[in-house]
Amino acid sequence: MPIGNEQRGCTIRLKVVPGSSRSAIAGWLGDRLKVRVASPPEAGKANAAVCRLLAGTLGVSPRQVTIITGETSPEKTVFVTGLSREQVAQRLPQ
Repeated sequence: MPIGNEQRGCTIRLKVVPGSSRSAIAGWLGDRLKVRVASPPEAGKANAAVCRLLAGTLGVSPRQVTIITGETSPEKTVFVTGLSREQVAQRLPQ
């Protein structure tokens, strides 16, 4: 599973589709989690929507989800503070 384990959290590789009809986690696309967000890819709106969606799915605060690479790209890596790789894997759709 493409979820990296860190000491104080873990990383998740994403493929983001902004401007979708609704926000949802679409499932795994190869080694990335495909995430659709309704927000447009302008002024950070889609990035904020990604963080909110992942936070809600994982049961953490949106402040605990940070985009660490790919802020202007559809391929992103996020860091989730406070959850182990195993906890994230249990909470995400397989």
